[in-house]
Amino acid sequence: MAQTSSVVYNNKRKLWVPLPLHGFVVAVAVLLLCFAPINVSAAARQQSPPLQLLQKLRFGRTGEFKILQVADMHYADGKTTPCLNVLPSQVHGCSDLNTRDNIFGFEAKDSAKSLNAAFAPAIAAGIPWAAVLGNHDQQGTLSREGVMKHIVGLKHTLSLFNPSEAHIIDGFGNYNLEVGGVEGSGFANKSVLNLYFLDSGDYSTVPSIPGHGWIKPSQQLWFQRTSAKLQVRASPELSMDAIFAPNNKPFLFVSQSAYMRPPMAKNSFAPGLVYFHIPLPEFASFDASNFTGVRQEGISSASINSGFFTTMVEAGDVKAVFTGHDHLNDFCGQMTGIQLCYAGGFGYQAYGKVGWSRRARVVVAFLEKTDEGGWGAVKSIKTWKSLDDGHLTAIDEQVLWSKNLIPKV
Repeated sequence: MAQTSSVVYNNKRKLWVPLPLHGFVVAVAVLLLCFAPINVSAAARQQSPPLQLLQKLRFGRTGEFKILQVADMHYADGKTTPCLNVLPSQVHGCSDLNTRDNIFGFEAKDSAKSLNAAFAPAIAAGIPWAAVLGNHDQQGTLSREGVMKHIVGLKHTLSLFNPSEAHIIDGFGNYNLEVGGVEGSGFANKSVLNLYFLDSGDYSTVPSIPGHGWIKPSQQLWFQRTSAKLQVRASPELSMDAIFAPNNKPFLFVSQSAYMRPPMAKNSFAPGLVYFHIPLPEFASFDASNFTGVRQEGISSASINSGFFTTMVEAGDVKAVFTGHDHLNDFCGQMTGIQLCYAGGFGYQAYGKVGWSRRARVVVAFLEKTDEGGWGAVKSIKTWKSLDDGHLTAIDEQVLWSKNLIPKV
């Protein structure tokens, strides 16, 4: 599903969230699209379709940047679509309007119309939002390509169809966003937080490999190049070599010597957060003794390991990964210095668990104070879940990453 950043409303109140479109919305919502809304104090991005010129996302004057991830909303046809797995007292009047954040392909009679309705609250509020595709988006009246093309044409979206510099790349909706420091500070024109969005696919197209899709080599290569470029920009002392791909197109690559540095030096880079829908096989490495949250169903990852987790570890800047897909899991667990987090299901038309509140994940990055009293680089990143229980109860607050802590390996 796609993830997007925006404000998401249910029928009684509004939430700031990144929504997943069904797999994953940054604000991730389910259309089989996940979209996630991001609550930022930045002005909305300027758009000039089909080329979207991004206005700089940046931290607010309080030194914070907030993302609300809403995953697996499975939005279908509005008030005519009933809720699943709710208490008897909640059945009457419960519908898609209790979520309003993504589109569920099988149920949506008009995917474009459902997408418009799902993102309408964010658009009406003028909130910047981003989306990534999930595994059901192509099951409505639009293809995966068509869904993403529709999304990038909507107002206030930060979503991109694909990176312009990648001539060949699998999937749709692979892109990155840079978040600048506080306006007027020494970091105002620097990216202090990097957000990566990838299409984790839907289902395997290889006959001998059953099950769900995965992040392909072409996407991983784009991620490696983008991460390396951002790190070199932040640390000019690192060297970059120009090499040539088979199509004779030059691209930048961090030289071997750039990686021969003390591990702690990587904390000088802007931290990265990665959003996609289908969890990696590594999510199955945790149990109740080493994660925060709950695991109430199996890990529905691809049946093969594409190596993307190792790719992120080698990149050095990724601090946390956020997915959806398995609605009854909402845990975060750390592995080799990277937090692997589920959002927990939010959609009322999607499967859930009776008596277990739908939820969204909030992520907040905090800047450090400089010796001069201004705002500097990112100092820490925290997260918690916000429950749709009538009180927006916050649970399981934890520190995902801190500049002053050496991560467990």
